[in-house]
Amino acid sequence: MEKNLEFPDLLRLIEERSTAFRAVVAAAPSLDAQVPTCPGWTLFDLVKHLGGGDRFWAAIVGAGSADAPPAEAVAARAALEVPQEREALLAWLDASTQLLLGALRAAGPESGCWTWWPASQSPQTAGGTARHRVQETAVHTYDAQLAGGSLQPLPVELALDGVEEFLFTVCATPSAWPHKPTAFDFHAAEGRSWRLTVDGDGARITRIPASTAATGEESDAAGASVHGTASELVLYLYDRIQADSLHVDGDAGLLDLLRAWEPEEK
Repeated sequence: MEKNLEFPDLLRLIEERSTAFRAVVAAAPSLDAQVPTCPGWTLFDLVKHLGGGDRFWAAIVGAGSADAPPAEAVAARAALEVPQEREALLAWLDASTQLLLGALRAAGPESGCWTWWPASQSPQTAGGTARHRVQETAVHTYDAQLAGGSLQPLPVELALDGVEEFLFTVCATPSAWPHKPTAFDFHAAEGRSWRLTVDGDGARITRIPASTAATGEESDAAGASVHGTASELVLYLYDRIQADSLHVDGDAGLLDLLRAWEPEEK
């Protein structure tokens, strides 16, 4: 059985992707470059969003278990001001990442904290937060690379964990699926697979054993099966690329229903 990334690996990946993000920003011809995958945003806006998010989640992790994010953190994010000059902006972004990493290290992976995903299959802990921030940073690094014209696939270990993290955190819900019960299978070319089952009891995710995925056993249970590299699957799930960039078996129209679904409780 495949294991999730360990906490030190998550911290390392946050650092690595943040460094890659800053490298793109440093090399970009202009901070006013448009970000195609974030309509209406410039590269400067993306920097502000990522750095502000790091500071926001650092405060949340530092506050420990709570029913809501700290009021001071919410106010600080709403009133966020960042340097306009590139060198100072990059230094601010690096400092933001270090605040997040410092808070995560001080808390440890099992420490509880507020998150926006209480109804999901992901834990409300510093470890769960670190796992999600890895993906936030990685996807926004892709956004920045796209704006700068230097696209690279997501690192494999990060992307494999990212498919599962997205499904567990964003898709899992007790809210009833408003259509005919079905299942969606996601198969990464690197050898891992997951099933998202949706019905009147909500949405839940299970791992598909490699032996089952290899033989196609029980594949008829899936209304749609999506195949691609782990990087492609993460980018699809985050709406950075479309389904036609992947191989889809079954009813591709079900994917449109899944994309449009807005569960009442998350």
